[in-house]
Amino acid sequence: MRVAELAHLELSEAEIEMFSRQLDSILTYAEKLNELDTSKVEPMAQVLSDDQTADATLREDLIVPCAVAEDVLKHAPDPEPPYFRVPKVIER
Repeated sequence: MRVAELAHLELSEAEIEMFSRQLDSILTYAEKLNELDTSKVEPMAQVLSDDQTADATLREDLIVPCAVAEDVLKHAPDPEPPYFRVPKVIER
């Protein structure tokens, strides 16, 4: 199964068969949604219930300074501001 390979998962044949059936079932259900006529449904940028308003669910964006880089770099094995290098931990 290509998805398992991309995720670097080692699956047994039984697991591959089970997950393949489940994924097929999910995709079949999603395909049924394409049969719905949504031509009269107005596109939405925010999903709200009837009793909500946009200002009740969204907050104002605030810029908050975050000066942790210097402290983090102190603990890095090979610091070079503003980044640091660490040993490779992912092997293929």
